[in-house]
Amino acid sequence: MSVINTNTQAIAGARNLNHSQEMLGRSLTRLSSGSKIVNPSDDAAGLAVSEKLDAQGKRVRAATTNVQNAISYVQTADGFMSGMTKILSRMSELAILAKDVTKNATDVDLYQQEFTALQEQLRATIGGTTTEIGGSAGVGTPLGAFNSITLFGPNPAGLTVTIGQAVGQDMTIAESNLRAGAMLEIIQQDATGAYTLASNDSNSIQRITDAIQHVAQQRASLGAAQSRLELASTTLQVEYENLSSAISRIRDVDVAEESTQYAKYNILVQSGTAMLAQANQTPNTVLKLLQG
Repeated sequence: MSVINTNTQAIAGARNLNHSQEMLGRSLTRLSSGSKIVNPSDDAAGLAVSEKLDAQGKRVRAATTNVQNAISYVQTADGFMSGMTKILSRMSELAILAKDVTKNATDVDLYQQEFTALQEQLRATIGGTTTEIGGSAGVGTPLGAFNSITLFGPNPAGLTVTIGQAVGQDMTIAESNLRAGAMLEIIQQDATGAYTLASNDSNSIQRITDAIQHVAQQRASLGAAQSRLELASTTLQVEYENLSSAISRIRDVDVAEESTQYAKYNILVQSGTAMLAQANQTPNTVLKLLQG
C-alpha cells in the first residue's frame, strides 16, 4: 500500500535503530566499567547472589584477621615461655653450683643473688595477686601480656577464636596458667616478700625440673593450637579466593566477548542509520504517482 502519512518501514527502522543504540550503550558501559551488571535489570538474580557472596567474602576476610591475630597471640606467649625455659635452665645450673662443697658462704651468696634475680624476672613476667603468688605486693601489670590480655593467668574458659565466617565456627585456646603448679613454687614469696625457694635448698633442683616440665607442657598445648590456627588461616584464604572467583564470574565483564558484542552493535547502529535514511525516502515514490 502506497501512503504518505504513515511510513511503517521508517517506524520499524527507527525501532531497530533505537534497540541497537541501547545495546551499544550497554556494551560501552560494561567495557568502560568492567562490570557485567550495570543495572539490576541486567541480571537481577545474579546481582542478589553476588551480593550474598560478597558479604560472605567480607566475613571470611574478617575471620582471617581474627585467626592471624590469634596466631600472633600464641607466638607471643610461646616466645615468653621460651625465655622462661632458658631462665629455668640457668637456675638449675646455679642450684647445682650452689651445692659445691668447695664453695664458701660468699660464693654461695653470689649464686643466690643471680638465682633471686631470675626469680624476679619470672615473677614479673607471669604476674599475679598476693593471693595467687604470695609476697607483700602483687604484680598487676605483668610483662607477659598481649594487647592488655594477660598471657599466664588463670582462664578456665580459655580464649575463644572465630575461625570461620559462619556462626559456631570457633576454637578455644586453652589457658596457660603459670600461677599454679610447679611454676608457682619457683616464684612464690612469703608474707615478708622473701622467696620460698633458694638455690641451695635440697629440693631446688627437683622443683626447677618440674617447672621446666610445666612450661614444656604449656608450650606443647600452644603449639597444637597454633598448628590448628595456621590450618584455619590457609583454609580461609582458599575460601576467599574461590568466593572472589565466583563473584567475578557473575559481575565482571568478559572483555573479549563484550568487545565482540560492541563491534556487532556498532555496525548495526551504522547500518540502521543508513536504512532509516532510506526508509524515510520511501514516500517519495508516491509523489511519482501524483506527478503522473
